[in-house]
Amino acid sequence: MALQLFARPVTGLLADTLSLIPQRTFGVSSAVAAIQKMTRVRVVDNSSLGNTPYHRPPRVIHVYTKNGVGKVGDKVLLAIKGQKKAALIVGHKMPGERMNPRFDSNNVVLIEENGNPTGTRIKVPIPTHLRKRMEGDYSKVLAIASSFV
Repeated sequence: MALQLFARPVTGLLADTLSLIPQRTFGVSSAVAAIQKMTRVRVVDNSSLGNTPYHRPPRVIHVYTKNGVGKVGDKVLLAIKGQKKAALIVGHKMPGERMNPRFDSNNVVLIEENGNPTGTRIKVPIPTHLRKRMEGDYSKVLAIASSFV
């Protein structure tokens, strides 16, 4: 009985002190989608710049979108072998919209300033929905693709 009388004021005191301490709530957000700055990528065309071995993997240094997150079909700027080179995203690891494939690596194709691809073949399948999205812009990239998924 004495313990109950003693325990009640302590818990009340503890509850009062906890209400005075500001509580911090944790925000849980989803992972950043697809490709952003400093993402390592894999060049999947047969261009000489993308296929010769180098001690550092190519990295994205700029994404040409409003929010800085690139999805399939977006243009990015790569740092590859000490050079800056434009590229086009043709696949990423992050799951996208429904019925679009998810890849094992972040795949890009090197392109020139005018939109023509640097290589002559793309070694991996690229998503079919790129046909509708990039009909006029990068039609030569679609022409050198070996297969679609």
